[in-house]
Amino acid sequence: MSLEAYLLLLLAMGLVTYLPRWLPLQLLANRRLPAWLEEWLGLIPVALLSALLAPALFTAGRPRSLELGRPEFWVAVPTLLFAVRTRSLGGTVMVGMGLFWLAQHLLV
Repeated sequence: MSLEAYLLLLLAMGLVTYLPRWLPLQLLANRRLPAWLEEWLGLIPVALLSALLAPALFTAGRPRSLELGRPEFWVAVPTLLFAVRTRSLGGTVMVGMGLFWLAQHLLV
């Protein structure tokens, strides 16, 4: 590929990444959304996080089977409690990483 093609590709990837974030902000910045819609939109991050985490915490193998004794699940419980209590993103990441490291070295 030529340098121009790479630059065009980089620009296109930037636009594809930036536009979906910018457009809603511009279109909705001066409007008041109905309360029910704001409440519903507030649930999206929780739903996405749950959909990403649940398979890693509760299932294993191919095909996937339910396995509640996974170390990931037992590390997630105290990490969640720490996150709810402190509301510290950095602290939660550190606690989760530390507990996962301990679980890998002590439970294996």
